[in-house]
Amino acid sequence: MFLRLVAVASPLSRRFLSSKSSHEFTSAIAELNKEMESVFGEPPSTTLASSSSDQFNFQDSQSVSPKVADNEFSLTHIGDAGEAQMVDVSSKEISKRVAIASCKVILGQKVFDLISANQMAKGDVLSVAKIAGIGGAKHTSKLIPLCHNINLTHVRVDLKLNSMDYSLDIEGEAASTGKTGVEMEAMTVVTVAGLTVYDMCKAASKDIQITDVRLVRKTGGKSGDWSREK
Repeated sequence: MFLRLVAVASPLSRRFLSSKSSHEFTSAIAELNKEMESVFGEPPSTTLASSSSDQFNFQDSQSVSPKVADNEFSLTHIGDAGEAQMVDVSSKEISKRVAIASCKVILGQKVFDLISANQMAKGDVLSVAKIAGIGGAKHTSKLIPLCHNINLTHVRVDLKLNSMDYSLDIEGEAASTGKTGVEMEAMTVVTVAGLTVYDMCKAASKDIQITDVRLVRKTGGKSGDWSREK
């Protein structure tokens, strides 16, 4: 009797062990129960079948990765399909927005002395860089593809020569009353001003470096005020 049971159970064991789903596994167990009933004349205990099925379902459910919770912050310029998009700011509230950015232009002593004496062949470096920075702020949306074209109410550019390390410190400010921030405008101010300095001085030195372009602080908008820690 034992050999006959093994003979019946063996092919079925191979069948349900190779199954790929809980449905196939349960069907194999039911078929095995029928075979055992025909051998012993009574249905077998359901404890083994039910416990095996429960264990399989538990393991199967454990293999499914839990859904990752949505991040508190998301990239607003990326759509649901991962494509680039311009953010719709129609529903945002109008508020006064101000952003200040800065950068450093490392000149070297030779260029520093020429700018200080206003002896550059192309003219007054600081004045031209200041005008260039203001113009850059006005054209930010043309330079940065997904930026909104906003009405600026104020643009400031300050350039300060630093004799301690023969550099030029540039600070830019942009302001607007609208539905989106002016961080990019402020950073464009200092970047374009720094590039203008390089352009006007590159004949004297190719070693000039534009460094530390960064947002210093901003006010207004849904996210409120922000300031870079010193």
